[in-house]
Amino acid sequence: MDRRSLLALGALGAVALSFQPSGANAQAPAWPQRTVRFILPLGPGSGVDIGARLVADKLAAKWGKPVVIENKPGGDAIVALSAFTSANDDHTLLMAPTSTFTAHPFLHEKLPYDVNDLVPIARVSNTIVAAGVPASLGVNTVDELIARAKKEPGKLNSAGTTGAVDFVVAGFLKQAGVDIAKVPYRDGVQALNDLAEGRVQLYVAAYAIMRPQVQNGKVKIIAITNSERAPTLPDVPTAKEAGHPALTLDGLVGLFGMRGMSKELRDRIAMDVIEAASDPDVAAKINQTAQIVRPGGPDEFAREIAEQTRRVAESAQAAGFKRLLQN
Repeated sequence: MDRRSLLALGALGAVALSFQPSGANAQAPAWPQRTVRFILPLGPGSGVDIGARLVADKLAAKWGKPVVIENKPGGDAIVALSAFTSANDDHTLLMAPTSTFTAHPFLHEKLPYDVNDLVPIARVSNTIVAAGVPASLGVNTVDELIARAKKEPGKLNSAGTTGAVDFVVAGFLKQAGVDIAKVPYRDGVQALNDLAEGRVQLYVAAYAIMRPQVQNGKVKIIAITNSERAPTLPDVPTAKEAGHPALTLDGLVGLFGMRGMSKELRDRIAMDVIEAASDPDVAAKINQTAQIVRPGGPDEFAREIAEQTRRVAESAQAAGFKRLLQN
């Protein structure tokens, strides 16, 4: 059995083994033997939570065992990550946006979990991450926002919460040479409300958060950070298309197992997850949560995590943030 390590995940140091659909099921041991748990770092009703439940229902039907969702929000995702790694159980999996941990080296000097234990199994979707401005600002493009910031230095503010997106935004602003100060928020809803009322002039976050105020006509989306356009926002350009690749960040969401889980089992789970997420009904419902369904195997998922890790580190360092957690 070929157990060669195929890809180091940058700062993560995790390894994904090759995805081989043919023959994997026949060689894999009987699994699951009991209830499977999906631990999530986000609360009920979030896009990731809805997607996880849709996929879990399909998997439960296929596997003949319950697949339950355990929401463990808070603590910059450390609560969920710690619960997952401490379980050390091949029936406990992590369903999470990768941005929840790729920024941790710049935010924490110590972590209660080992990132090397997170082994990519399958990519499920990409969260749509949007750059929004108040409709009252009269700005329709990224270039117009930059021009406005240069014309009125020090007058514009950006709402931000802690994480990978903030580092990418900071790196983009630094590269663009504009003075837009960050106003920190703990609550994304409050940040959105202040954006809608014009108290802050830029907010980059999941489109699902912004959508109500976009529909109310109070917030204008000027770009998405994803690498590809979103089917639900066909007229909104990507940041790269708008000429600002520094603002690119894909909201990767996928399933992880613990280091030590057999290659055969990871391959089998990946195939079943891809099948479940590809179901037209499941895909349509996930798309409605402001995500892009993009099921993929462990190699592809690992490569994209490595690229996100690199992008976050590059942006954070360009903006003057120092790595706190040393590998």
